[in-house]
Order: sequence, then structure tokens, then C-alpha cells
Amino acid sequence: MTRLLVPLLVAAVGATPARADRSTPPTSAIVDSTAQGGRTVSFTFDDGPDPQNTPRLLKLLRQQQIRAVFCLTGDNVLASPGLVRWIVAEGHLLCNHSTHHDDLSTWTPEAIRADLLETNAAIRAAVPWARIPYFRAPFGAWGRTPAVAASLGMQPLGWRLAISDWEPPGTEVLVDRLMNGITEGAVVLMHDGGGDRTQTIEAVGEVTPRLRADGWRLTVPARRG
Repeated sequence: MTRLLVPLLVAAVGATPARADRSTPPTSAIVDSTAQGGRTVSFTFDDGPDPQNTPRLLKLLRQQQIRAVFCLTGDNVLASPGLVRWIVAEGHLLCNHSTHHDDLSTWTPEAIRADLLETNAAIRAAVPWARIPYFRAPFGAWGRTPAVAASLGMQPLGWRLAISDWEPPGTEVLVDRLMNGITEGAVVLMHDGGGDRTQTIEAVGEVTPRLRADGWRLTVPARRG
């Protein structure tokens, strides 16, 4: 893969991070909202990083001054460590999304722990100083993962709206699903990996100014359940 140049300066972003005491340990409760409530919404992106989609998304998020959460799989981190460094350099938050995107719902706590540690190790091999505040279970199949993730310092991260962009149904359909589906304080699940996500990126670009014009603020999820 062509080597990616990481921006030298972190972009100033317009979103304000959710306030939380970092000394408070994560809980096993699955977070699906922003900390502030009201007309706030959080964008999260799963299954990356992806060498085709993630750079385009990062450029759009910088232009739109959006701070987002990237839920990374260990396999893709190992394939594109430069993208992880770029994500962190832009000020976005990281989320462990398992090593191989397996269904972990029937796994033992010991097996889950080994998988999550493997993903964290891959992320920190790319960015040794990286914080990984969240974990999201592939397919939303949680099983015993929330307690294990919390024990490793990661808050389980769910969602209130998934726009089914893996189909993909067309940009305008995704725009409609976002505009009609977003509720106050919602965490929204989208994807920058797993296929061509051009429609997702285009939809984010169209929706963001409309939301802001209507008084919405883009922020990050709550840090604790």
C-alpha cells in the first residue's frame, strides 16, 4: 500500500468531547448516547481502517469539523497502521472492534479477553500512546463481552441508529435514514470498512450541514454507562 502521510498538525474540530472523569472505571453498561443529550449526535464508523474509504472520510470529517469514533478491527489495523496514526492525529477516538470481526457472543471470558488484547496490541503497535476508550461487539452480539471490555478499561459502545449502509441502498436513502432516524443524544453506527463506502461518506457530507443548520451539535459518545 502507498505510504500515507500523517498530518503534522491535528485539525481543530468543532465538536466538544463528552466530559467524564477518566479516573472512573468503565462499566459493563452499553453506552448508546452522548453525555449531553439534547440536540447532540455522535457519528461512529465500523470495520476499518480501509485504504480506500478511510482517507476520504478523514478528509471530509476535517472539512466538516467532526470528531468521530473509529471502531477498528485488528486485522485491518495490521494491514494499514498508517491510517490508525492518521485517525489519532486528527483527534478522533478509537474503539476496539475485535481482531477478526468474529461473533463473540458464545465465547468464554478468557477467549474474549485474549481477542480484545490482541486488537489493542495491534493498535498500540501502530500508535503506542493511543487511548482506546471503547469496545463495540461485532454484529452487536455482546454475550459476555461488556464485562470483559470494562475490565480492560474500555466502555462498551452501542448505538441508537444503524442506517444499514452495508447494503448499500443509495446516497439519498442513507441521507433520508439519517435525517429521519436521528434522535436527541443518539450514537449513530456507520461504516468506513467492509466494502465501498462512497455512499456513506457522501451522506455524511450532505447531512452534517443540514443538522447544524437545524441546531444540532456533533459530539462524541458518553464515556461511562
